[in-house]
Amino acid sequence: MLWKEIWESHRGRVVGIAGGILYGIIYLMFGFWDMLFFALVVFIGYTAGRRKDQNEGPFFRWKVMGQWLSERWRLFK
Repeated sequence: MLWKEIWESHRGRVVGIAGGILYGIIYLMFGFWDMLFFALVVFIGYTAGRRKDQNEGPFFRWKVMGQWLSERWRLFK
């Protein structure tokens, strides 16, 4: 029952951390000293999952960035 409640309330975080751990373990198989990168991967997974749980939207707003870049660097002004 506890796991079901955790899954229902924090699904994105659980999936994010699990993905981060999976990719981190794969990366660690190729080098022991890369533990900092492993922690970074887990943190990124957690952050993405938290944003999904809280419905904060995407981390990068691609449309806004594209509009800003197109206004900033117009070839023919």
